[in-house]
Amino acid sequence: MTDTEQRLQKKIDTLEIKQAFQEHTIDELNDALVELQKTTSKLSGQISFLVSKLKSMEPANIASLSDETPPPHY
Repeated sequence: MTDTEQRLQKKIDTLEIKQAFQEHTIDELNDALVELQKTTSKLSGQISFLVSKLKSMEPANIASLSDETPPPHY
């Protein structure tokens, strides 16, 4: 091989290595994104459940301060 061919081959090899690393990184990022989407979906469902539970709860048996009668010493 000539010097020019060797330089071109080295550049091609470098580009192929970079492309392989990029593919690996993209795959890892995709896996992480899928996991985050699953977690987000699960948490969203849990929040919806909690909201529905809170809405269905009866008010507390404790009267608000404005509804309370003052103590007899007032």
